[in-house]
Amino acid sequence: MAIFDDLEAEEQRLDSILASLNDAQWASPSGAAGWSVADVVLHLAQSEEAVIFNAAVAADGQPAPSLTNRPSGQSVDEFAEQAVRAERTEPGLILRRWREARAAALAALRSADPGLPLRWVEAPLKPATLATTRLAEHWAHGLDITGPLGIDFPDTGRLRHIAWLAHRTLPYAFALTGQEPAEVSCELTAPDGVTIWRFGPPDAGSAISGPAGAFCRLATRRLTPEQAGLRTTGPHALAALQVIRTYAA
Repeated sequence: MAIFDDLEAEEQRLDSILASLNDAQWASPSGAAGWSVADVVLHLAQSEEAVIFNAAVAADGQPAPSLTNRPSGQSVDEFAEQAVRAERTEPGLILRRWREARAAALAALRSADPGLPLRWVEAPLKPATLATTRLAEHWAHGLDITGPLGIDFPDTGRLRHIAWLAHRTLPYAFALTGQEPAEVSCELTAPDGVTIWRFGPPDAGSAISGPAGAFCRLATRRLTPEQAGLRTTGPHALAALQVIRTYAA
């Protein structure tokens, strides 16, 4: 399936970048507030290990637990911060841990029953959709790593998966803020500058258009709606830009 191949390609691109970093770069601040580059990669390793665990439990026919055993009232971000603080170590060990975890997680997703949802942060996801969330997270954290270091990280056609995910989860994003879901279509220009990606009903009363890269950065909270410069029409498109996301709260 294309999503698994594209997830592997995105992870391999990041792997090539990480392999070239020196100790000072590993220790330098990332674009993720309060985290170093090493912290970001550790978080990716931890979340890949959660994929492996949840896939294994589902394969055994047992009810799969959520991504984390976080206490009631603790947010996903707070739990992730706690997990990173507890397991910080040297870059070489982190890189090896992530490499092993990403390979095993991808294998688990490829071999999982495609129709059997796996438990994730807030709701079960089918393997292909979970793979899409993993691609989105690796790409977004790739930006966090390469941006501050001045490393080239060009957009690719793999952004189509992330754009699809952002549009697909709009009802969830609206619900998080207590708003009624609304139909919003998207017409996004792919990184090649020619191809147009369309999501949603063509007769939706509200629409978002513009570069897919800006749309995906907005959905992963790497840009604000004002910075993204996307065009909106209709009564609900601007509200969609305010709430859109690719991850659970």
